[in-house]
Amino acid sequence: MQDFTLNRSDDAMDEIWLLEHEPVFTQGQAGKAEHLLNTGDIPVVPVDRGGQVTYHGPGQLVAYVLLDMKRIGSDVRKLVSALEDSVIQTLAEYDIEAAAKKDAPGVYVQGNKICSLGLRIKKGKSFHGLALNVDMDLEPFLRINPCGYAGLAMTQIKDFVPQPDMPRVMQQWVGAFCSILGMQPSWES
Repeated sequence: MQDFTLNRSDDAMDEIWLLEHEPVFTQGQAGKAEHLLNTGDIPVVPVDRGGQVTYHGPGQLVAYVLLDMKRIGSDVRKLVSALEDSVIQTLAEYDIEAAAKKDAPGVYVQGNKICSLGLRIKKGKSFHGLALNVDMDLEPFLRINPCGYAGLAMTQIKDFVPQPDMPRVMQQWVGAFCSILGMQPSWES
């Protein structure tokens, strides 16, 4: 991801990488050791995105948005809003009412966090992105203060919709995100 971002030419196509990670805690640049409560057997990896600590694991949609900020006519705040709004639109497809918070980036349902954000902009290009909890084991979030907030409760689509389909969630989110930014997606595996 960093290599792609740092070595891409100005005419290189923007990319969105969608995946599910094996269990891992990632500690952002603002991360503090006191937010790692009891990580146990799950590795902690320092990363160069903004934000604090979060958890990634199977059943969570992780989207890395590798975009030329100038080309999409965006700044960091607009990109954060596009990420949040696209998740809110995706969740609305499942009749899940969600909202962003002005003072705490991400997406929340009934006060519980369902999606975390963390970005880095270098040479006018974005990388890192978001993590949307779809159908996963939420227990590892109890081992940290998610995003630096003690006691922050996490939720997932599965808490509202039985057996959510990850490929469908991916397609819905990409469609919403690209629509907000005026982009046309093309799919590669």
